[in-house]
Amino acid sequence: MIRFAIVGTSQITRQFVDAAHETGKMKLIAIYSRSQEKAQQFQTDYLVEHCFTSLEALAQSDLIDAVYIASPNSLHAEQSILFLEHGKHVVCEKPLASNHAQAQRMIACAQANQVVLFEAFKTASLPNYAVVMQGLARIGRLRKVFLNYCQYSSRYQPYLAGENPNTFNPAFSNGSIMDIGYYCLAFAVSLWGDPHNVQASATLLDSGVDGHGSVVLNYGDFDVIIAHSKVSNSAIPSEIQGEEGSLVIDRLSECQQVSLMPRNGQRIDLSQPQHINSMLYEVETFASLVAQNDVNHAFLARSLTVARLQTEIRRQTGVVFPADSQTDGSSLSEER
Repeated sequence: MIRFAIVGTSQITRQFVDAAHETGKMKLIAIYSRSQEKAQQFQTDYLVEHCFTSLEALAQSDLIDAVYIASPNSLHAEQSILFLEHGKHVVCEKPLASNHAQAQRMIACAQANQVVLFEAFKTASLPNYAVVMQGLARIGRLRKVFLNYCQYSSRYQPYLAGENPNTFNPAFSNGSIMDIGYYCLAFAVSLWGDPHNVQASATLLDSGVDGHGSVVLNYGDFDVIIAHSKVSNSAIPSEIQGEEGSLVIDRLSECQQVSLMPRNGQRIDLSQPQHINSMLYEVETFASLVAQNDVNHAFLARSLTVARLQTEIRRQTGVVFPADSQTDGSSLSEER
């Protein structure tokens, strides 16, 4: 049983905790929160005995083996490194870091301290992602890939009204490519690795982050075209096109439905049943890595490549974060 703590008390944290308990392999032992009210609500809902208001004290505690970090993107690196240095395994929400340099430091720290660092990219652990991987052999030589994730943010109207939500604030290393676009990038890198080159464009909001954008990853014989947005919705699925047919994927982050469209045949639904809490599978993956103490696991290469691509995409589109010029963080206690 992996005894774990949480940093951040958002709704996604609740989903992770529910998934962790569902597996029977993890148990929530402690909570960190700047908000006593939020911490008390978590304690009540999950019958958690220990609550910390100091990250350093939590990192030093013998009560926990691991921590789940769901703080703002800008704090992922410094908070993860704190726990890794104290010998705790870390599940860090995506994106792993604000930039490539931070991701490199995080991975080096995990390996130096012989603990597991795992980026919470749930899609690659889903049963229907495995269906996509298996289906590639049925569509022939790849020619075109379209990965689409456009979702109107619930915080866009407050932003337009003059508020400054984290979602559209460069101080928190946010924006479309760091959030929605991450799923498309990580999906491509998981399947095909590092592209030959990347070309990106984006429309920036007045805050300085990208509201939406497009990315083209070149893999030689085929391109991956990515459409991402936090200021508009899309009902169009994603598609992987081969010479013998295509795979159509509804709701990319969840791989909700996967269909095979043979070039000269009828549509075939390849989808497998998936648990209602789609984070269950990433928890299983993390628990397995911890059980094996696999500190050099293959998922780290994906995380590092995605971080490098995100950094390059921001360079091309002009999105700059304060974290890009910082070597050390100074706000360990901030959270969602």
